[in-house]
Amino acid sequence: MTAVLAAGGVLVASTGAQAAASPYERGPAPTSAILEASRGPFAIAQQSVSSFSVTGFGGGVIYYPTSTSEGTFGAVAISPGYTAAWSSISWLGPRIASHGFVVIGIETNSRYDQPDSRGRQLLAALDYLVERSSVRTRIDGTRLAVSGHSMGGGGSLEAAVARPSLQAAVPLAPWNSDKTWSDVRVPTLIIGGESDSIAPVSSHSEPFYNSIPATSEKAYLELNSASHFFPQSVNTPTAKQMVAWLKRFVDDDTRYEPFLCPGPSGFSIEEYRNTCPSY
Repeated sequence: MTAVLAAGGVLVASTGAQAAASPYERGPAPTSAILEASRGPFAIAQQSVSSFSVTGFGGGVIYYPTSTSEGTFGAVAISPGYTAAWSSISWLGPRIASHGFVVIGIETNSRYDQPDSRGRQLLAALDYLVERSSVRTRIDGTRLAVSGHSMGGGGSLEAAVARPSLQAAVPLAPWNSDKTWSDVRVPTLIIGGESDSIAPVSSHSEPFYNSIPATSEKAYLELNSASHFFPQSVNTPTAKQMVAWLKRFVDDDTRYEPFLCPGPSGFSIEEYRNTCPSY
């Protein structure tokens, strides 16, 4: 796997003549421009899910590609943080779905649910997507992922331990009273904010990352000067790395490997670590 520069200096992935394409590749070859755009290459639709029609979580919103010509898609469940509604991070739904994923942004059973409860709710939302939702025929139930902000991010770590068959987890400014995640086997990208005073990276994101075994795929992205609330507004470095991680591990799409190894750099990035290469 190599990274090459296309016209205009845009980074693209080159898998080489001998690399076999994943059967789950969806969409065009990635470029920095595609990943940094406000929308990916897939047209999407959305639908609300009433709390009265589900069990185990509080309803939410599903975002999904309208195309059926490329086969089924992987699915991602995302939880908001403590006291927050899905609307606080809802920009992530269409952004991720437009790159070829079915996304459910959940409402929690209670705004005060702790990470362990949020982890169970993320898994309940994935089960609903795969088994009962109106978009279940669009989903490959073997390719599932979780994410979340703050206590929702801590919940995504809980979900990863509870269900090691998940293909990816992306905690955002994660908060959890448990600091040791040596049982995580799911490929996990943790994104933290340098200036987070609610879940400081020194006592949350960094020890979480360090405790995940080196034998597990993992990465840590720290955003320069970012507060705890960086996921609550459009954040291009977060979206770019999150999509690349999901494409690489949910879709097994090695075209995205150059965006993970060596990974992002620049003024907005305080630090990046990874267990490169990913294969």
